[in-house]
Amino acid sequence: MTTTLDSPDAPGTGADPLARPLTSVLLGADAHREHGFWRRLIATEPFRLPTGPRTGGTPEERLARAYARLRTLNNALDSAARPACDPRALAALHEWLAPVDPALATIAGIHYNLFLGSLIDHDTGCPRDLSDYLLLRRTGTFLCTEVDHGNDAAAIETTATYDPVRDGFVVHTPHCGAQKFMPNTGPAGGPKSGLVAARLIADGTDHGVFLLLVPLTDAARPLPGVRVRRLPARMGSPVDHCLTSFDQVFVRRDALLTGPQGRIDDDGVFRSATEGRRRRFLASIARVVTGRICMSASAVGSARATLAVAVRYGGHRYVSAGRRSPRVPVIAHRSHHGPLAEAMATVFAMSLLHRRVLDRWEAAAAGLAAEREAAERLVDIAKGWITWRAREVIVESRERCGAQGLLENNGLTALVTGVEGAITAEGDNLAVHARAAAAMVFAATAGPSHEPAAPPPAGDLTDLRFLARLLERVEEIHFARAAARMAPVAHGDPLERWNAASGPALRGVETHAARQAAEAYADAVDALPAGPDRDRLDELARLFALGQVARGSGDLLAAGHLGAGQVEDLTECVERLIGAVAPRLPELADSFAFPGEVLADWPITGARYADAYDDPDAHWHTAAARKEAGESR
Repeated sequence: MTTTLDSPDAPGTGADPLARPLTSVLLGADAHREHGFWRRLIATEPFRLPTGPRTGGTPEERLARAYARLRTLNNALDSAARPACDPRALAALHEWLAPVDPALATIAGIHYNLFLGSLIDHDTGCPRDLSDYLLLRRTGTFLCTEVDHGNDAAAIETTATYDPVRDGFVVHTPHCGAQKFMPNTGPAGGPKSGLVAARLIADGTDHGVFLLLVPLTDAARPLPGVRVRRLPARMGSPVDHCLTSFDQVFVRRDALLTGPQGRIDDDGVFRSATEGRRRRFLASIARVVTGRICMSASAVGSARATLAVAVRYGGHRYVSAGRRSPRVPVIAHRSHHGPLAEAMATVFAMSLLHRRVLDRWEAAAAGLAAEREAAERLVDIAKGWITWRAREVIVESRERCGAQGLLENNGLTALVTGVEGAITAEGDNLAVHARAAAAMVFAATAGPSHEPAAPPPAGDLTDLRFLARLLERVEEIHFARAAARMAPVAHGDPLERWNAASGPALRGVETHAARQAAEAYADAVDALPAGPDRDRLDELARLFALGQVARGSGDLLAAGHLGAGQVEDLTECVERLIGAVAPRLPELADSFAFPGEVLADWPITGARYADAYDDPDAHWHTAAARKEAGESR
């Protein structure tokens, strides 16, 4: 039977775990509709390995398993076009699949978002037959980055030259540096087609970078003119990253993805309603923005998974508490539960910022250009901030699991390395933040004054809204400092102006993200009715916000926004909140709503984790068996 995105939970399973108040805070008010299908999917047999570790097998075997799971996933959908057309479904897909199989999340995101999504978005009056891609008879991939061009992808050198005689394009790789440097064009997974970013040349004129639909491989090998070579082994999930090049490959005119950015009309003339080659390029690859939302979702889901594992293991692993003292769970130690409590506050902050970004992006989709630009900037900022914070949480959680956390069968190692891919994918974090920082510095210098706003009204360190306002003051200080450093540099030297401003400007972007997360926290606390759930969320929110304020406490003190006594109190406030959060870590981890079946596949999440290492032929079993046999005689 086909499962749809809206299918209810199976009858008789008890209360819906997605209905818990704190789970709804993490996943959104409509968590069941948005997340229920994906949550149920990862608990089914094809996504688990009951006879062995999830990450077992060679890289080739794991990659083959990821493609097999993609087909299972696709068959379970009511329509493969559904996630391609729904940013929330795409984000939820990544939020749940990335912790279970990072390679699957990668190839699914490429196929549904970058490939199918681009084809659907650019279907302007000339419908394509998408059945091969909807039914996965051909897997879609996306070829933009080149050996010589990554974050400067607008400068890629692959060409697509219009041939008026044959009424089509000749796709060509002119030299080594123009080879496509992208994942999943290898032989695994069956026949593939790619959306190839190339410079459109017509009548001898370079009109900018566009996407063209190019068949790449059949079931056995690359098609004529296409060369695919596997890149060296990479860290992280075993996605088949390859070098792909084209030697005078011809495709018909309708291979070009058209829209306002441009087209070749029936008379063979290029026409565009979009001025400038860079704008045309950005319009062509617009799906990359949704891809950044998906990278944030992958990071959020992966951070929640590793933290859930670490909290459970901390409660199962017993250690000595001192001479003549009973053994205690390792999580009883402040040195162990303190980092996990702060990680919990960060994971909730990441999740709330991710939800805020989704809401803003969806609302701006039909809005004015300025609204879309602001929403896209928030997407960019959140992607960098969330994936960096995820790396911190994942590494901390792995470390709290000691040597057990280094074993693949305990589920953490693939996520430790997998988050690095999210940090780099869809634009390296630093490059994406630098672009946002430049725009925000420009906005600051265009205002009436470069000075920070007046200090906020006096407030208390227990007031979450006051803490958010303090973060806003820190943000303003950083951007004012960036503007002041840039001002004396000559306008004719943009690199030197940026170098002067970039340090404080990038710190301003980081603080902007933290402030957005703190405000999202405050909104979520206000939305909950009085009671234990609201108290738990408020404790997490203040723990997060105080940690962020502490980072800028020197600037706040110097500017008169905080008093010396308040700065002195920051550490004690944080310690009290860690003491309040630590006993609640197990129930907070339960609010992640990870399926029990998935957690059970990772041995250290269970109290009898040592059983995974038992040896049935060892002497402690054989001696007992011999003794029992002797007694029976």
